[in-house]
Amino acid sequence: MRYPSLIAVGLLSVVGVGQASAEEHGHNPPRQKWSFAGVFGKFDEAQLQRGFQVYKEVCSNCHSMKLVRFRNLAEEGGPGFSKEQVKALAETYQVKEENDKGEVVDRPGRAADGFPPMYPNEKAAAAAHGGKAPPDFSVLAKARTYERGFPAFVFDALPLTGYSEQGVDYIHALLNGYGDAPEGKEVPDGTYYNKYYPQGQVIAMPPPLSDGAVTYPKNDKGEPVAPETTDQYAKDVAAFMAWAAEPHMMARKALGFQVILFLILLSGLLYYVKKQIWKPLGGEVHGLQPELHKTF
Repeated sequence: MRYPSLIAVGLLSVVGVGQASAEEHGHNPPRQKWSFAGVFGKFDEAQLQRGFQVYKEVCSNCHSMKLVRFRNLAEEGGPGFSKEQVKALAETYQVKEENDKGEVVDRPGRAADGFPPMYPNEKAAAAAHGGKAPPDFSVLAKARTYERGFPAFVFDALPLTGYSEQGVDYIHALLNGYGDAPEGKEVPDGTYYNKYYPQGQVIAMPPPLSDGAVTYPKNDKGEPVAPETTDQYAKDVAAFMAWAAEPHMMARKALGFQVILFLILLSGLLYYVKKQIWKPLGGEVHGLQPELHKTF
């Protein structure tokens, strides 16, 4: 009777450690289904457009996106805006540059410009947000991740079952993770409880999204093209951030397929050439002549 008791104690210990780890480092975000996941995945153009709308109307008030150019929005594999739309969008922004006299002046943006930040420098951004500047959105979807544990990480590394969308899973979960702190959890003034935030589940950023905060375009029936909910906003902006971090993902995957196909054809060709070269000499595959193996 001792062994069942020991097993029960061991299981309770594991559960207790897991709960303590979750309280300290945050819960693991639930895995989502993304159109761009996997070797055959591709971005959903309509979702990227909605995600850009969420970024422009909500997130850009604090977060910059310095590495993305306006013209990227019109490139293949992206949100699918036309060049005219991108030009008109860029002109709604004011970009600072030096004139011939060395004076800093504002001018309308161009398609080749990057998204201008809300604040002139990182110190100004930090001063406006309690001492810490909001992170840049350009590659945030690649920079953020979490440990999925064994055996999930093994399957994540395999070619056909690989999964590298932990960053967007985390962003989606974080935007949905705000709520009331559990009993006994201290949340300092000016901070908020978020069960998915890894640093003690206490975050300085207030909840940025709420139901109905962004008005999506309407379809023929006069209904929004997608639900105007916090969950949908989070999915759309997370997908847009995934594209911003790797705008040429679809081109990379297409090139990978071409390389694999080339290597398969090259391997077959090399095998055929090898057989033709050695055929006149006779012998087996390993190159030895059959007559040398005859017994007398």
